[in-house]
Amino acid sequence: MHITFESPNQPDVIALIADLDAYHLTLYPPESVYALDLNALMQPEVKFAVARGVDGVIAGCGAVVLSPAYGEIKRMYVQPAARGQGLAGRLMETLEQAARDAGCPLMVLETGPSQPAALALYERHGFERCGPYGDYPDDPCSVFMRKQLR
Repeated sequence: MHITFESPNQPDVIALIADLDAYHLTLYPPESVYALDLNALMQPEVKFAVARGVDGVIAGCGAVVLSPAYGEIKRMYVQPAARGQGLAGRLMETLEQAARDAGCPLMVLETGPSQPAALALYERHGFERCGPYGDYPDDPCSVFMRKQLR
């Protein structure tokens, strides 16, 4: 698998994001899904990573929204057929390096309690639970996590 930063405005990426949205809506009510839309993902402060097989077929994605205060992980997803190969961890490392390169002192993320594999991934990568940050409400369908980079 190769991971590169790409534009999210590609048909296969849009389809993958649609799969992610559909998955989230099986777990949480719509008002508790805090997803960035395509327009937001195309902003200059967003680094969007795409994982592809040697055949070019998309297997996963993830984004980091960079700001002076922190880098926020968004849109992390690996297709079910590509799970169990360490791809999510490699995506996380790629996004963390982008945040470090941008000088972010901290990484944060919001995920949900019904995603134990995601929670375990983030904990393995040094994230700890914290309270809401930014404009997020204190939602029982949210788990907030953070990791110091400096």
